[in-house]
Amino acid sequence: MRVIIAEDLALLREGIVRLLSAHGFEVVAALEDGAQLADKLVELRPDVAVVDVRLPPTFTDEGLQAAIAARRRVPGLPILILSQYVEQIYARELVADGTGGVGYLLKDRVSDVDAFVEAVRRVAGGGTALDPTVISKLLHAKQRVLPLDRLSPREREVLAHMAQGRSNAAIGAALVITEKAVGKHTASIFTKLDLPVSEDDNRRVLAVLAYLNGAT
Repeated sequence: MRVIIAEDLALLREGIVRLLSAHGFEVVAALEDGAQLADKLVELRPDVAVVDVRLPPTFTDEGLQAAIAARRRVPGLPILILSQYVEQIYARELVADGTGGVGYLLKDRVSDVDAFVEAVRRVAGGGTALDPTVISKLLHAKQRVLPLDRLSPREREVLAHMAQGRSNAAIGAALVITEKAVGKHTASIFTKLDLPVSEDDNRRVLAVLAYLNGAT
């Protein structure tokens, strides 16, 4: 699986290179700034790219903007964004096109090797991998304008796990409930949020994210 890494901190960049290489990824490029990132993503078309939000020269949002520009030219190009902090506008902008193959993780999640590698693989497969802290912030930010108060506490928990790209079985295991119960909660969530029910895990997550983004 071919991957591009864009991270300005040399130690973290090299650490991610070694980590992913050790898990069977082929690192085809490791960049330290955003100057040529969009063109490189389009040229090499990796199976997934791991990109820092803030890259030189201005350290604002070069990484994110390069990723979004590349996805416009190559729809669905899998991108996993890394950030030091939860920046809601960046998370919403990344998922706004609704095509899947996106992720947004805080940098400290890299230290959990198994979870990080799983997230990279999930995004490469067209799925969604959002940091639980990001999900919490998005839910809180939209709470006053979305009918989330219709959801029960358990449904909120299921929604948070759904938005991280987890299957019904995985959600059931995490919450210690049956897969059938998760299915009932999922159907109830879509009904209460006026979203069409779908058995496709990727589409259902994207539908929830689109709703949180105000796109539905």
